Amino acid sequence: MSKSRSDPTLQMAGCSVSALSAGTACALPSQSGISDFILPEDYLKGAPRRDLTLPDGGRKLVLHCCCAPCSTAVIECLLQCGLTPLVFFYNPNIYPHEEYETRRLELWHLCKLLNLECVNGDYEQERWQREVAAGLELEGERGQRCLKCFTLRLDMTAVFTLKRGLKVFTTTLATSRWKSKAQVDTAGLAAQQHHPGVTYWDLDWRKGGLVERRYALVKSIGFYNQRYCGCAPSLKSAQPAAKQASGPS
Repeated sequence: MSKSRSDPTLQMAGCSVSALSAGTACALPSQSGISDFILPEDYLKGAPRRDLTLPDGGRKLVLHCCCAPCSTAVIECLLQCGLTPLVFFYNPNIYPHEEYETRRLELWHLCKLLNLECVNGDYEQERWQREVAAGLELEGERGQRCLKCFTLRLDMTAVFTLKRGLKVFTTTLATSRWKSKAQVDTAGLAAQQHHPGVTYWDLDWRKGGLVERRYALVKSIGFYNQRYCGCAPSLKSAQPAAKQASGPS
């Protein structure tokens, strides 16, 4: 059977999904200054919530992750609740490719430290430009471009969840105060409707002390400092603000 455009090639550090399911070890690419951090001593001890249960009553779910800073507190919380996340990195919006690799490698290292499986989806930047950004380049944060972006990424997450035989997925996309949780939930619920058999878990990862825990972990670990959302339009809009903040040359 030929592979459709909605069926991403899934890879882990250059290894195929078939290799992953067979338990093949895959080497983590290294990048100086990005994948060499360590976790604080209180990690896996300081999650503010210990009472989470999955909608299906299971113990494993797919966690779509946009980056390590947004994921660290969420993963800690899940693990301390006895839940195991299968991390899925599908973020074709990130531009340029160097920025994509920086964020990907940082997340890979986090998962390596925690002995978690992390699967990388295709970097479909051209598809993102065509299906998401075209005609919406001037949209501001929380506009229609963001909704279409979330919809694409979470739809692919639902496809991946089914492929791995799991029933529940959630995302770190709404952990940032800059993102609209309503938009993220709209996209997640649309993916659930389009792919019967999976459930989008709409837990608010900004409540119950998780935002404060996230900030504390980000400061302690010293993650790479992201200066924009990730996409080309957000980079363009962030540049004038950065130039103004730096003052005259």
